[in-house]
This record gives sequence, C-alpha cells and structure tokens, in this order.
Amino acid sequence: MHKRLSLDEYRDGILAGNRVILSRAITLIESHLPQDKTLAQNLVEQLLPNTGNSIRIGITGVPGVGKSTFIEAFGKSITAENRKIAVLAIDPTSQITKGSIMGDKTRMEELAHNPLAYIRPTPAGDSLGGVANKTRETILLCEAAGFEIIIVETVGVGQSETLVKSMVDFFLLLMLAGAGDELQGIKRGIIEMADAIAITKADGNNLQASKNARLEYLHALHLYPSGINNWQTPVMTCSAINNKGINEIWETIQSYIKKMKLSGFLEQNRQQQNIEWLYTFIRQTLENDFFNNSVVIEKFAGIKEKISSGKMLPIHGAKELLKYAKSAD
Repeated sequence: MHKRLSLDEYRDGILAGNRVILSRAITLIESHLPQDKTLAQNLVEQLLPNTGNSIRIGITGVPGVGKSTFIEAFGKSITAENRKIAVLAIDPTSQITKGSIMGDKTRMEELAHNPLAYIRPTPAGDSLGGVANKTRETILLCEAAGFEIIIVETVGVGQSETLVKSMVDFFLLLMLAGAGDELQGIKRGIIEMADAIAITKADGNNLQASKNARLEYLHALHLYPSGINNWQTPVMTCSAINNKGINEIWETIQSYIKKMKLSGFLEQNRQQQNIEWLYTFIRQTLENDFFNNSVVIEKFAGIKEKISSGKMLPIHGAKELLKYAKSAD
C-alpha cells in the first residue's frame, strides 16, 4: 500500500512532471473519502497558477467510428513535433462490476508507450452521460504537469457531448460514411456543437463514400446559422491507418485556436466554462447533501413505497423529502 503523500509532495511532483504522482493525484481527485476531497481541492487550488496553457480538445463519435485508432494516429502526429499530449479517455462503466469496460490503454498501445504521451482511462461511474465527474480537475492537473494538448474522449453520442463541450476549447466530431442515413443518425445539436467534422476510415473501398458523406455534411452545415464565434465548421476526411488527413485536422485546430485567441473568444469561453463548473458543483453538492441527510434516508423508503403504489404523487413526495431535509439542517 502506498504511503499517503503530503500536499507539498503532490504539488512538487506534478510540477516536476512526475507521472506516477500525477496518476496518484488523479486517483485522489476521484476519491469519495472526505479527507481526500479536502486534500484534492487544496492541491488544485495551489496548482491553479500553473494551469490554462494547453489546447483542450474534445473528441467524440458514434461507436465503431474508430476514436481510439484516430487518437493514436493524431497523438503520434503531435508528439512528432516534440509536444506533450494527455488523453483522458472516459470509459463506459459496467453496471455490474462498476469497472471500466473498454480499457483505452490496450486500444492505444503505441501512444501509451510514447514518453511524450500520457493516457488516463477513467470509468464514468454514475455521472451523467458517461463523463467522469472529475474531468475538469484532471485537465488542470495535466496542464500543471506540463502537457500542452489535452484530449477528452467521450463515450458515444449523447448527453456527454454537451458536458465535454463545456470543458474544452475545440470539439471534434468523428463520423463514418456508408452507414446509412448519416445526417439522421445523429442529433442536430451535436452537429451544431462541432468545431470540425472528420469522416474517418476514408480509405480503400470506403474512399468514395467518405467523399460523398463530406459533401452531404457540408451541404447540411450551410442550413445552420454560424456560431457566436463566426467560425465556419470544416468537414474533412481522414484515414488513421494510412495516416491521411490527420495533420490537416491538427492544422485546423491550431488555426481555430489562433483565431479565437486573437478575437478574445477563447478567454471569454473559458470564463463562461468556469461559471458552468460553479453551477455544476453546486447542483452535485446539494444532491449529495440531500441523499446523505439522515432524516431523508430514514423517510425515503416509505415515501418511495407510497409513490410506486400510486398513493402519492412524485411531486408531493419530493416536496415532503425536501421539507425533511430543510428541517434537519
């Protein structure tokens, strides 16, 4: 068993780029123990002056789109420039074992062994839409450890995308061609959130279909109003296996970051994201306090029984429990 590290040991180790200590600090942040939560919050606060200097990228796509294969090729392209990259891969969590299902390190074997890359698979747990609750803090730790590019990979396409969009600078949507009605297969909102769309697996027999899909998406994007940052979402094709189009995607991201910095949008966006984080934390804290309230725990089963048997409306049950929680404070 590891000896518990002090706040100074965590801080100095992370600032020195010590990966073992970084990994232990992320585990600390993910802990539910009260003493760990206090130490984790103090650590993030001390590291705050050393954060904010990375490019934060969110990557998502439907299952089977080849996210891990793409990220491995993309990561190797970045490390070839002698830049450090951290990949925070949000794994789906098994509802039976509560463990990670996919194990991203096994899916990005070459990148995992690259000295300039750091991969951290995180089980999503019970958090909304498969985004780990502590991803924001983990981003800050990785920045303090000197990583210049942070990738947050999400599970599938759903609510998690909105949450990831609220913590990154650039949002990349990976899509497949030839999988049926592509445009109807994803929600309009996710296309609107994307800062770029990349059609993956554009090689071999799939090359022409990928080109056709690209034109379809370009046409569809013209129907949407441009975003508040006046960025026209590009649609590209790429092949991770043949390493085609990967560098162009990286160049597009760098061009976007440069333009958004010059316009002031990048800083404004991060400020807004911090406010969203505040609201998220308030909601999570209130919910935790409510369900851990001793009076609520005592009364919950009885009210739940009344609601399930149709003797009480859910809204009345909720009001009653909230009243109990308030009176217990």
